[in-house]
Order: sequence, then structure tokens, then C-alpha cells
Amino acid sequence: MFEKIVDSVHKWLPDVWALVSKSKVTGAAIIMAAALFLAKLVDLFTQRVLFSLVRRSKIRLDDAILKAVHRPTWLTIVLLGALASVRWLGPRPPFEFILVGLLKSIMVLMWALAVNRVFHRISVDWVHHWQQAGRQGIEIIRLGENLAKVLVLAGAAFWLLSIWQINVTPLLASAGIAGVAVALAAKETLANFFGGVSVFLDQPFRMGDYIILDSGERGEVVEIGLRSTRILTRDDVQISIPNSIIANTKVVNESAPQPRFRVRLKVGVAYGSDVEEVEEVLLGVARQNSLLVRHPEPRVRFRTFGDSSLDFELLCWVEDPREKGKVMHQLNCEIYKALNKAGIEIPYPQRDVHLYTHGRWRQKEAKAELAVARQDSD
Repeated sequence: MFEKIVDSVHKWLPDVWALVSKSKVTGAAIIMAAALFLAKLVDLFTQRVLFSLVRRSKIRLDDAILKAVHRPTWLTIVLLGALASVRWLGPRPPFEFILVGLLKSIMVLMWALAVNRVFHRISVDWVHHWQQAGRQGIEIIRLGENLAKVLVLAGAAFWLLSIWQINVTPLLASAGIAGVAVALAAKETLANFFGGVSVFLDQPFRMGDYIILDSGERGEVVEIGLRSTRILTRDDVQISIPNSIIANTKVVNESAPQPRFRVRLKVGVAYGSDVEEVEEVLLGVARQNSLLVRHPEPRVRFRTFGDSSLDFELLCWVEDPREKGKVMHQLNCEIYKALNKAGIEIPYPQRDVHLYTHGRWRQKEAKAELAVARQDSD
């Protein structure tokens, strides 16, 4: 059966070639028909074979990429057939140049859009995985997607210019001069942009972390943008810091490396108090507070002998740094009540004040001046 088909094709080829040679229109139609037939075969192969293979894969990205390039692939075959038909017909100038340029331009634009769709699907897939993993830096993925799209469109634009035989050398020179002017005019914007990139890559903090800036501001990171980082203070005041500044300043992250936050509470008791009883009272107050975590456990340290008191420090941890103020308020209240209940005195500084009458003050002043005079005479 196969040999009969091959013999038939060999017999038809000379007749087909003779027909094509006699009439250019017939030849162009045969080329176009062959291109349409081949495009249909590629379309069927992609739908029946390739799509069935990618559906078995657990990765969604390959399915999305195949969908993005499916139509441009068989359309490219059709356009190549049309291009070959135009070449075969050989219309008079400038019609051949215009038709060929149009067909090539359509192919360039079609594939530029297809590649941009592929980059978009890759970006969406990465963002989805990063969100599931709880990772930060989604903005840098979208930035990469936008940069890739700009590069693809720029390449497509230069390709179109070369198709239509437009000299791009003056455009490149103008673009270089314009780029220098824009860079000088947007120096601060570029500094903030690269500062934002360094923050995304280095990740000194993430959204939701509590940070303290070198200038003293403390708050929750609510947004990390390409130009600035925004934090929300406990007074519900939003502060916007340019990334060029935050990338070159000291930042204390209270939420890293562990999300819990350590609270230090200083307590002074009178001399003569039982230090073991003081420790038990403080630990009992800490263990009864529901906002404190159980691991690590609260601890008490006897720090120093103060001027008027024995200075202790209660160390405990809260799960969320935003609870710091509330926990310190509750602990201070409960510690004060517990120390009073246990009969442990909380001392306060005492001073002796001596009052002098005017005469005695003048007499004392005169004695001081006399002593100074004797020293000078000596």
C-alpha cells in the first residue's frame, strides 16, 4: 500500500511542477494550500498529543506555556506559506517589499505578544509558589516580568525597524543621550529603586515584621515598594522611608530570627528583702499572664545593688511584638499588687534637705571667702 502511494506521488510530481511553472498564481495557491495543510497537522498534533502529555504532568506552568505558543506556532506556518507565495508571485516593486514587510511585521508582533504572555504565566506561577511558601519579594518578581516585557518589546521594535529598512543608528545615539539626561534628572529615583532591589535581595525584614529605625521610629512593616518602605507605628501613624535611606541605615528587626519578642522589666525592692521570695513572686506573675509564651520560660535575674534598692529584672517573651506595651502594663500592675500582698517593700529615693537662715548663710559665706583669701596669700 505504501509503495503504491509513493509511486503515485512520483508520477504526480512532474505534472504538478509543470503546472506550477506555467502559472504563478496556481503555484502560489499550491504553496498556500500546502502551508495550510501543514499548519492543520501541527495544530492537530499539538491538541491531540502535546496537550495530553502536559495534562499528565503535575506542573501547571508547562500547560500554560503550551497554550501561549500554540496559536502563534500554526499561524507562523500560515504566514510563512503566504510569504513564500508572495515571493513566488514576484509582484512589482514596491508591492513585494510592502507585502513581505507586512507579513514579517505580523510575525514579529505575534511572537512578541506570545513571549510576553509566557513571561506573565511564569511570573504568576512564581508568585503563587512564593505566597504558599510565605516568602517575600513578590514585587521583585513582578519587576523582573516588567523588565522582560520591556526588553521583548524593544527587541521587537528594532526588528520591525530593520524589516522596513529604517536606519537605527541615529535612534541609538539619541537614546543614549536621552538615557544620560534621564539618569541625571532621576538620580534620587534610581537610588531608591536600587535601594529597593537591595532590600528585596538581602531581606533584612519582611512585611509584618516590627522594626526600629536608626532614628528611633518603631512600627510594623506594611509595604515594601520599589521606591519606599512604609511602616505603621503603634500610634497608627504611617511613616514612608525612601529605600535609598533604609538600605544604608541601621535597622533593628524585633521579629527576627524568631517572631517572638523579649520583654525586659526592671523591679527594685528594699534592702533586707528575701531575694528568693522576690524571684518567686515575679515568676508567679509572669506565669499567670496569658499573653506570654511558655517557651522560653520566664526568668528573673538579680542584676545589681542599687543606691536605694536591690535591682531585679524580669525576662519574658511575647508572641507578637505589637503586644509589648500591653504586656508591660499588665505585668507592672500585677507585680505591684503581688509585692504589696507579700509584704515586700518597693523603695524610693530619700534625700535630706538642710535649711539655713540668712545670717547663718552670710556667716558661712564669709568663712568660705576668708579661707580662699588665705589660700591666695599662701
